[in-house]
Amino acid sequence: MSDILFAILAAIVGPAVTFLFYILLNFIVNRFPEKAQRVLRPYVFIGPVLVLVGGLLVGPTIQTMVFAFMNEDSSEFVGFKNFVKLFGDSQFILTVRNNFEWIAVVPLVTVVLGIFIATLTDKLGPVRERVFKSIIFMPMAISFVAASSIWRLTYSWNPGHTQIGMLNAIVEAFGGKAIPWIQNEDFTINNLLLMVIVVWANAGFAMTLLSAAIKAVPEETVEAAAIDGANAFQSFFQVVVPQIWGTAVSVFITVLISTMKIFDVIWGMTGGNFHTNVLGVDFFREYFVYQNTGRAAAVVMILMIAIIPIMIYQVRTYRKQEELR
Repeated sequence: MSDILFAILAAIVGPAVTFLFYILLNFIVNRFPEKAQRVLRPYVFIGPVLVLVGGLLVGPTIQTMVFAFMNEDSSEFVGFKNFVKLFGDSQFILTVRNNFEWIAVVPLVTVVLGIFIATLTDKLGPVRERVFKSIIFMPMAISFVAASSIWRLTYSWNPGHTQIGMLNAIVEAFGGKAIPWIQNEDFTINNLLLMVIVVWANAGFAMTLLSAAIKAVPEETVEAAAIDGANAFQSFFQVVVPQIWGTAVSVFITVLISTMKIFDVIWGMTGGNFHTNVLGVDFFREYFVYQNTGRAAAVVMILMIAIIPIMIYQVRTYRKQEELR
């Protein structure tokens, strides 16, 4: 009960204190001459945010980069020793390979499925479109941990007992034998089954953005293509897709970055066992289980280096879209 009261108090007092804080800052700025006000006001309002970002994001990032070159308790500088050990470990190579599989499959399938669903639901009419889109978007409202709990029951395998998992119940209903869907050593199947969860959770996000982009495509361009003799297939891929390409790329990159950092689903479903380990889980184990700060920081550094080029490309893509507008 105390935790609930504390959460409610934080939700009420936090915004109120922030609001009063900015009123106070604005009051102080108003005491200056008008010319000084125009110069100071933007910095006064954005200043606290920059301080928070610097203290809670930039500072820890620099600290992590330093720890990556130190020993397990951060008491001695060891150079690239942590990285050498990581890439000399066959299990870590498998972990990196798993991450590559995730980023090769999940973003592409999510975008394609989002376009497919958006196109189909747009043809249903206003009422049915809203209903179906709401249903498809619902998984976005739950966390990956909750999604893992749902799909853990779906993939459940209880050898020697009554099967409570939906898939195995269907298999046994048709006279088959229960299958260990994710509790096996075939890591390709394991990873694909776990990817289904993330695609299922992100499909609504992709559908929403891509549906808006498709609706924004001028009807005149589609009609002109039809007049020129293009069929529905050609019209969609040669007229509609090029015009929603910017949105599709943005969705792809957003899902890609999220996938590279994936942790919740793996930890909730397999704990990284059965050859399903990824960098996010590897970091968690090194830091919280083995308490090896140096190696954990090295894992994070590898993940950061992989994400930075993608983020730069995403920023450039957004800027190009803004220029076109």
